Amino acid sequence: MRSSLGIFVISLALSGAMLADQKPATKEGWLEIHSAHFSVVTDGGEKKGREVALRLEQMRAVFGQLIMRDKLKMPVPVQVLALKNDNDYAGLCPLAGSRPTNAPGFFLPGEDRNLIVLNLSTDEPWRAVAHPMAHMLLDGNYPPTQAWFDEGLADYFSSIRVDNKTVEIGGDPGVPSQAPAGNASQARTSSRPLSELLSSAAWLDMHELLTMRLDTPEHREDAHRELFSAESWIVMHYLLANDMLPKIGTYFELVQNQRMPVTQALQQAFGMTPEQFKKAVVDYFQSLKTTLTAQDQISHAPAPFGPELALVVKKVSDDDAHALVADVMARQPDHSEQGIRDLQSLAQDPTDNEVAHRALAYAYIEKQDFKQADDELAQAAESDPNDPWVHFYFAVFKFRKAKASSQVLESLANVQQGLKTVIDWNPELAEAYHLLGLAELEGGGTHAATDTMRTAIQLSPRKESYVLDLADIYVAGKNWDKAQAILERLKGSADPQIASSARNGRHNLKKKNRPKGQKRRLPIMRKRMANLKTKSPKRNRVHRTEEGCNT
Repeated sequence: MRSSLGIFVISLALSGAMLADQKPATKEGWLEIHSAHFSVVTDGGEKKGREVALRLEQMRAVFGQLIMRDKLKMPVPVQVLALKNDNDYAGLCPLAGSRPTNAPGFFLPGEDRNLIVLNLSTDEPWRAVAHPMAHMLLDGNYPPTQAWFDEGLADYFSSIRVDNKTVEIGGDPGVPSQAPAGNASQARTSSRPLSELLSSAAWLDMHELLTMRLDTPEHREDAHRELFSAESWIVMHYLLANDMLPKIGTYFELVQNQRMPVTQALQQAFGMTPEQFKKAVVDYFQSLKTTLTAQDQISHAPAPFGPELALVVKKVSDDDAHALVADVMARQPDHSEQGIRDLQSLAQDPTDNEVAHRALAYAYIEKQDFKQADDELAQAAESDPNDPWVHFYFAVFKFRKAKASSQVLESLANVQQGLKTVIDWNPELAEAYHLLGLAELEGGGTHAATDTMRTAIQLSPRKESYVLDLADIYVAGKNWDKAQAILERLKGSADPQIASSARNGRHNLKKKNRPKGQKRRLPIMRKRMANLKTKSPKRNRVHRTEEGCNT
């Protein structure tokens, strides 16, 4: 069978800051290996650390091939912790009941950064995070779609195997790897080989599959959820194998932006009725059934690049590495208390570790312990006043504190200047633009706020909270029509808070023609006061971005 990857060409645009390959600086201790898009901290030696960085970059590049993107954005930075010792890893990983999961890797999503933790004592641990990695890359590089597309593509991608020369993909994902902690919407939903499910169960009606929302009661049933996952996977398998991604884009334009019924959209985009489409997919599955059952990979293609990838290697102090380990623990409910205790110990004199101060500040912000957070940020700034992370966490702190107290934003000029420093350091950090847009609005600059918030949306097109805040900016600038259009789309959001805020905003907009002299209330924004704490979008979200992006 012709490879579904064969027609794609990938070129990795390495950052100008990437230096040429360096010789090992040390044989023991902790190292940090920087690639263009990942930072790997490891105690497993330089060879293993380099391999982790290479494999993640290869996987990222292959995902770009699948969705036909030459360049991929990373709106949330990724930090990787790769541990050589199985016991050390077991002390960090999420718990299944009271015992550590047996998955060799896990993914922790965050608003400031995403964390990947790998167990180097196992083979190919990076494969364990392929599924959540696919969702992460979709969030920054593909407009909002329907649940079947996201889950199907993530399952397809999770079968990936890469080495120095070859990419293999398209086999049965099999038993699920560990879901990203705290983000079950990105979990693989089947507990057995998907080809086995498709062989033994009656398939869902195609119309039902293509309109399924993950928040429905039916989807919460295990059998229904597993079948949804399996059928979404084989539909994506069929579409990718037949080079139909452009037709998928046409389909989503019709059903999401033009609100065309599924039957009509399928006919126009693919030239098939739902019944014909289902038969084509079933026939495709039957033709591959033996291969899939044998766990063979369907597509084979040259690796986008190999070990020649430029990397930067440097030593990391034990204290800094241990602070990262404690930070990983502090972000998980099962390990939070121990992680915070470890950070407190590292932050105390005589160590006075800046990384620990930063991590503690963020942990205290999450707990709304703003006095402690302020103290930790002040000490981190004393160690390195130019650290962009300190500027970023300072802005997060000020916004969260203002929201919790329903007060105006303090130190507005400092917040804005600090966020501009962060953006200069990392031009793809979407949350920095989001906060800067809110700060500019607070300062009265609606035009600047509009442009900045649009940039945040372009970087992270699935963040509905960003789009909602843009509606508030339009209201503040008296651009009623654009605000109304956004709120009309968001009222159908799968996120109940977003949907409720959109409905309330529409209600307030209807009052804009009230008699003169009657006070108008700005809608959501002033009350929500810089809503930093945004949820990851549901996978079944159906709406356009503010700019009306097409898939």
